[in-house]
Amino acid sequence: MQKILITGSNGLLGQKLVYKLIQNTGVTCIATARGENRLVNKTGYEYAELNIADYNHVEAVFSRYLPDVVINTAAMTNVDACETDKESAYLLNTKAVRNQVEVLEKLAKQHVNYKPHFIHLSTDFIFDGTHGPIDETETPNPLSYYAETKLEAEKIVMASSLNWAIARTVLVYGIVDNMSRSNIVLWVKQNLEQGKTIHVVDDQFRTPTLAEDLADGCLLIANKRATGIYNISGKDFLSILEIAHLVADYYQLDKSLIKPSKSEDIKQPAKRPPITGFIIDKAKNELGYNPRSFVEGIKFLEEQLITMKK
Repeated sequence: MQKILITGSNGLLGQKLVYKLIQNTGVTCIATARGENRLVNKTGYEYAELNIADYNHVEAVFSRYLPDVVINTAAMTNVDACETDKESAYLLNTKAVRNQVEVLEKLAKQHVNYKPHFIHLSTDFIFDGTHGPIDETETPNPLSYYAETKLEAEKIVMASSLNWAIARTVLVYGIVDNMSRSNIVLWVKQNLEQGKTIHVVDDQFRTPTLAEDLADGCLLIANKRATGIYNISGKDFLSILEIAHLVADYYQLDKSLIKPSKSEDIKQPAKRPPITGFIIDKAKNELGYNPRSFVEGIKFLEEQLITMKK
């Protein structure tokens, strides 16, 4: 039976991967995260506490399970926090990846016929945002420390002797257990429902990605043992303002409360790339990846919200 280990299982993507994997009887899922298991459903998988920033801890856990596939979703993703706490950002986004790669390389040497597949999650923020949407051949040029740490991690993965894949993604949204964090859809919905004015940038463009679609993309990579770089994002190329308008339209809320603004007017420690968004033809053609449209994504979230209220 194939063993798939997920790092960052308490996070948005990590949760979606675990819940999808427990529906697959041919897979043993090992969920790992720092601290306690925060998933509501505690059955159908194994949970192991894991500090990916600690080499010895990574070695102990990976040695115990010898996973066939590792999907590394764990990261410090708060872009502004990475700018102000560079030490933690480097530890979690770069050193932690080196730890995992080196441990898997070591185990592959120790165990005959052990050929682990390492799938690493990366980001559109490694690009400078001068144009988009972009494909897998685009040259990175990071604008923030977060982006630098993620790009450095990509280089570590690419230089490794492992079977590796990098799944790059864009503006992921979805609902986590216990509603413990918000996302762009909920943020727009909740503010407009309360009659609050919101300022939304009209000069940043993305291809927003439903977390379930991203999880599907990662599992397609795992199932096909695909290697190389894949853009795994939503299919709709939209400005952040257009995203807010689509949410307002879906819920029939007052769009006049949405005020367009410019990125430079919003004071944030870290610089964002203005235009990214991905061309996902490679993932469609090679993996059979087929994400929802953004409006379909909103509908999917709404159905989840209704189910949670029951």
